[in-house]
Amino acid sequence: MVYYNVSSYNSNMFLMGMLSWWYSNGLLGRVRTMKDRLITSVDFFSINLLISTLFAPYKQISAGAVVGSLTNQMHAFFDRLVSRFIGAFVRGFMILLGSFTILLQVVFGVTVLIFWLILPLLPIIGLILTVVDWIPIWKI
Repeated sequence: MVYYNVSSYNSNMFLMGMLSWWYSNGLLGRVRTMKDRLITSVDFFSINLLISTLFAPYKQISAGAVVGSLTNQMHAFFDRLVSRFIGAFVRGFMILLGSFTILLQVVFGVTVLIFWLILPLLPIIGLILTVVDWIPIWKI
C-alpha cells in the first residue's frame, strides 16, 4: 500500500498552480494592462494630431481672409501669426508632456514586468542568502 501525505500533495499542487498562472495568465494580464494604459495615454495626448496641426491658429474661429484696407489686412495677418505662435507653443508643450508621460509609463511598465518575473524567486534567493549567512552591508 502506498500512502500519500494529502496536505503535502495539495500544497504542491497549489504552488504549481500559482506558478503556472503567474507565468502565463498573470503575466499576459500584466502585459495587457500595460498595453491598455499606453493606448489610453496615446489617445489622450493625440501626439500625431498635435504634430499635424502644430502651426494651426490657436482657438481662432474666424481666421479666414479679411477684406478691407491694407491696415485691416495687416492687423488680421499679425493676429493670425500670433495665434499660430501661441498654438505652436501650447501644442509643442503638450507634445513634450505627452511624450514624457508615455516614456515614463513604458519605463514603469517594463520595471513592473521585470519585478513580476523575479518576485516568485525572491523567497528562494532569501533562503539561499540565509543559508550562506549573508549579512547586508548596512547592518555591519
